[in-house]
Amino acid sequence: MKNISKFLVTALILFAFANKGYSHCEIPCGIYHDELRIEMLKEHIQTIEKSMKQIAELQSAENINYNQLVRWIDNKELHANKMQEIVYQYFMNQRIKPVEPTEGEKYEKYIKQITLAHELLVYSMKAKQSIDLDVIDKLSETLKAFEDAYFEDKDHRHKVGDDKEHKH
Repeated sequence: MKNISKFLVTALILFAFANKGYSHCEIPCGIYHDELRIEMLKEHIQTIEKSMKQIAELQSAENINYNQLVRWIDNKELHANKMQEIVYQYFMNQRIKPVEPTEGEKYEKYIKQITLAHELLVYSMKAKQSIDLDVIDKLSETLKAFEDAYFEDKDHRHKVGDDKEHKH
């Protein structure tokens, strides 16, 4: 009976944490691949856009397939959440370092990156709230601006496969 109880407790603990996903660790491990995260964000935008289009198509059908409609809505929500997680967990928490206002251009770059990251979070939220494809345009434009600002001075560019380049 004790072994069954231990097994059940262990299984419950594993189950409770199994659904939690994180973009990266906060050890810090020193292993970063910023370009990959940007590509992941682009893929999430494409998936959200496809979901929005599928939702619109399903809603306009004569006989609405509610099962598929719910699945596409859930998919849109899931990918918007994943975008938010990458932006705040990876970029805002780990990669964009605070800079003092006295540091001039560095501070201006920091404010620009944080502002664009915040815009990405807000547009991801708006993507959950509707199927307005203008939100996709805003997400794409903002991600491009964030990418340009983030990689402006090439501090964050990495060579794939070169572990020395991953450590900061």
